Amino acid sequence: MPAVYDSLKKHQGLSSHAAWRVSFIVPFILITATATGLLLLTEDTPTGKWSERANAVHPAHTAQQSVVSTTGGLDEKPAAAASISSGEEKKHTPGTPTGDVESATGEVQVIDGYQHEVIQKPTLKESMKVAFSLQTLFLCFCYFNSFGGELAINSILGSYYLKNFPYLGQTQSGRWAAMFGLLNVVTRPLGGFISDKIYGATNGNLWAKKLWICFVGVVAGIMCIVIGKVNSHDHDTMIGLVALMAIFLEAGNGANFSLVPHVHPHANGKPLSQPVSRSMLTRIKVFSPVSSAQ
Repeated sequence: MPAVYDSLKKHQGLSSHAAWRVSFIVPFILITATATGLLLLTEDTPTGKWSERANAVHPAHTAQQSVVSTTGGLDEKPAAAASISSGEEKKHTPGTPTGDVESATGEVQVIDGYQHEVIQKPTLKESMKVAFSLQTLFLCFCYFNSFGGELAINSILGSYYLKNFPYLGQTQSGRWAAMFGLLNVVTRPLGGFISDKIYGATNGNLWAKKLWICFVGVVAGIMCIVIGKVNSHDHDTMIGLVALMAIFLEAGNGANFSLVPHVHPHANGKPLSQPVSRSMLTRIKVFSPVSSAQ
């Protein structure tokens, strides 16, 4: 944006008053083109068209399907399928699919992989239970302080640089402020990557992820206090302090996303229109590993 602004002033002869307004035409074109491409060129949902969102199976596999039941509350985790020991006699009841599960032969009913993908209308009680649970509120609080803090800093950083370093001018101050956001390319995914690695190294201890997100949040907060107290007028010192703060603040945002799958995984969204009824859920069909392999 600073480059577009400079170009309009120097090469198009626009005043500063007009150039910064006209420069917004560029992101307007880019965002509109992207939105149009998403609307026309991509699938509506992970399973295809929005009108067919209740079908959790590709039409090519309709010949080999098993009807499964997906009854239960929005925040209830479906029961895990029972395993069959190779040394035991396999007992079957009428209507129970047969076959060797390990070799993926026969009809296998699949439920866990699709339970969280089915759009179902929750009751108000279910929605409130999920929305105001301590886990959800903690995640919201962390997001408010990571990404929310980033947005707040982004909105004022250019002016802050211009105040401390008037010789930079508006354009250069804006460019240095943009570096803060650009660091997200590395720092945000890094925060989630480290979170997952810590989780794996502690044998799936969820407290490891919680402690990590709290750690980066506290360090980012300390760095913000240091920057405010020092209020350096040395360019290199200030840029270094802001960059260091950005690493932890933006890593916290990635750590937040890493924690999301663990919070009510079977209540991962509230539909806004045309929800699938419970009666329809009992008719959802999914295909077996055999048909998917074929």
